[in-house]
Amino acid sequence: MENSILKLKPTLLWKHFYALTQIPRPTFHEEKVQQYLVNFAKEHGLEYKVLKKGNVYLRKEATPGMEDREGLIFQAHQDMVAQNNKDVKFNFLTDPLKVVVENGRVRAQGTTLGADNGIGLAAGLAIMEDNNIKHGPIEALFTVSEETGMVGAFNLESGILKGNILLNLDTETFGELCIGCAGAADASATFSYKSLPAPKQGYVSYSIFVHGLQGGHSGLNIVNQRANAIKLLFRFLYHTKIEILVSNIDGGGLRNAIPREITADVLVPKAEEKKFIKQLKEYEKLLVDEFKGIESTILMDATKIAPLKKYIPQYTISLLTRAILAVPSGVEKMSNDIAGLVETSNNLARVLSERGKIIVHCMLRGSQRSGKVALAEKIKAVFEMAGAKIVISGDYDGWNPNIDSKILKTCRETFQRMYKKEAAVIAVHAGLECGIISGKYPSLDMISFGPSITEPHTPSESVDIASVELFYEYLTEIVENAPKK
Repeated sequence: MENSILKLKPTLLWKHFYALTQIPRPTFHEEKVQQYLVNFAKEHGLEYKVLKKGNVYLRKEATPGMEDREGLIFQAHQDMVAQNNKDVKFNFLTDPLKVVVENGRVRAQGTTLGADNGIGLAAGLAIMEDNNIKHGPIEALFTVSEETGMVGAFNLESGILKGNILLNLDTETFGELCIGCAGAADASATFSYKSLPAPKQGYVSYSIFVHGLQGGHSGLNIVNQRANAIKLLFRFLYHTKIEILVSNIDGGGLRNAIPREITADVLVPKAEEKKFIKQLKEYEKLLVDEFKGIESTILMDATKIAPLKKYIPQYTISLLTRAILAVPSGVEKMSNDIAGLVETSNNLARVLSERGKIIVHCMLRGSQRSGKVALAEKIKAVFEMAGAKIVISGDYDGWNPNIDSKILKTCRETFQRMYKKEAAVIAVHAGLECGIISGKYPSLDMISFGPSITEPHTPSESVDIASVELFYEYLTEIVENAPKK
């Protein structure tokens, strides 16, 4: 597998990307990547700084004759989303990814690949390493923990970046030039409870497992109306008339990943055991029909387990169930200005019961601040009516498009000259670090582009090999034709 990746072109980019796949780097655990970046800077004689929170900054002087060009900043994030299929044993803190090359794509076995944003990071390193590329002054900013709270961008110090143009290498369709993105906020609701002892007789214990869903990136895929595993489970609990006692719940995962799976351990009246199994399978069939053309697989399994010793009071589960059914999830509003662009959305991302509390996490996005605030208030009101304590945090605004951008003009002209067609100029509903960075460096001219990556934030993530070569060729051309000061 290693040899097949290292034979791909461009060689320097794939060399660095393969190295990144062998370095554990889930969000909040990027220390080994930072050491890799420092070692790279030392090896190639580059100026470098390890900044607050672990952001890494690199700089290389202009090649002779290119000193009159605007300074370019390559920007990517160090971390990756850590998601694996339930049947795959994997420790993202210690295990290297098992990378596969097949059918013109690179993917990982049973886990996320980290092409988001490892390809962008590798491209920045490759440009800095390649002494055959003519360039003006170039810098690289590799931020930490973008996937959960954009920690690196929020903690970026002023006075670090010297260039005037930032190239964010974190979008996922080659041929698109992104000039704007949504802002976001987090909503966390907490239900408190005291467990009750399980009945000593008359009940059997089961584990309900909802799985097989696609999931996906909550910014890019929310418009596809994919099923949310958390919603599906609680719809069943609301729908059934069987007195099911819930012992614990664990569903979803990262705030920016649409939930693919959820598990609930429950107690079922022994007299209604067969009815319970039948209803679950009937509901599975109903959901398969409902999401036909969107989800290829929806599975609702029930496995008998050892007797449970406690359960969550039914009153708490009743309030939780109604709140989850009522809270907005998915697209809230489409843009009035840009066809096909989601303006506001909410991702019901996580539900977990532990130590007397049930935590529900949501991530809401919005292009307009007022719409995002209105959605946050709606979510807050739903959980408050259910008696939960709710906190809205991590609020940040989006990146407003600048159609007169100098680097946009360069990128469009370069794409037209190289590929004899127009690049698509877009804004996205996903969150990019550009909005936060522009608040700290308001004079920066910014654009975002990248290769074609499918199903980011899921174990089905893969990157198109041909698009990576085109992306790097295009990036190199932009570097060599950077605007003059």
